[in-house]
Amino acid sequence: MKIIKVLIAVVVLTVIGSAATIMIAPASTAAFLVDLKRGLGDLEKKEITLSSGLKYVYLESDNKDADTLVLLHGFGADKDNFTESAPYLKDFHLIVPDHIGFGESSKPEDADYSPLAQARRLHELFTLLDLKRRIHIGGSSMGGHIAMTYASIYPAEVKSLWLLDPGGVWSAPESEMARIIRETGVNPLTAKTEEEFRDVFDLVMSEPPFVPGFVKDQMARKRIANFDLEQKIFAQLKADSVEARVTGLATPTLLVWGKEDRVLHVGAVDVLEKLMPNVTTIKMDGIGHLPQLEAPAETAQDLKDFIAGLEQ
Repeated sequence: MKIIKVLIAVVVLTVIGSAATIMIAPASTAAFLVDLKRGLGDLEKKEITLSSGLKYVYLESDNKDADTLVLLHGFGADKDNFTESAPYLKDFHLIVPDHIGFGESSKPEDADYSPLAQARRLHELFTLLDLKRRIHIGGSSMGGHIAMTYASIYPAEVKSLWLLDPGGVWSAPESEMARIIRETGVNPLTAKTEEEFRDVFDLVMSEPPFVPGFVKDQMARKRIANFDLEQKIFAQLKADSVEARVTGLATPTLLVWGKEDRVLHVGAVDVLEKLMPNVTTIKMDGIGHLPQLEAPAETAQDLKDFIAGLEQ
């Protein structure tokens, strides 16, 4: 009985200590949890500076003898949008950058944030990182828009594309998000308050992973601080269609779309299947805009099966 009482006391004290830590230092606690999640995927944070002086901050795994898989996050997100998937992708050498304008990378106010400009910056980044072999590129939402653009400019350097509800397909049917913007002029992917950020969180996922409230609040503060720049970036994204760019693009492509996506209409699948001759499509039941966060194990396995099939 004494042992049981001691164990109960330890558990109680641990809970009280954790709660006190969260209350006293929520930012530090949130950062610790982020680092813990990165560690589960064997990811280490690094940074590098381009010739322009712009700084990329990125995550990298140590499996450098394996094929390189670059993972590109979407609008308003950052490199940690792929930490849920990373533990299931340890077969690859992972490079996961914050795009210029997001996360911890440089955020120049008046830069060109078009997918073409971002793709060219990434090309310099990959050159500096000495990625000599052809690479696999995965992209979520805006990241998929940029990934397709990259493959259209540098087709010889891309072994395959993994597109997760990609942007840039503006002839697709109108999504719920597009309707809200048309009717109200307000972009529901951006946030000026913590409450608005929680609405963003609900909009982009049907099956979100558990994220403690204090962690969401820390994420929200970063988005709020970047609100004005995000308005500029979003306008540049909407002005750029990827459709002509990828017409006839033969890069082997795994196209994944959540059937419950409220941000970008699943009907975009039909458009891309007509434009790109080498597309394999998976539509996921019950999943929203971010399959890599909502169903990380399943989504990662689908990619590994797809790439294994290319090598047969």
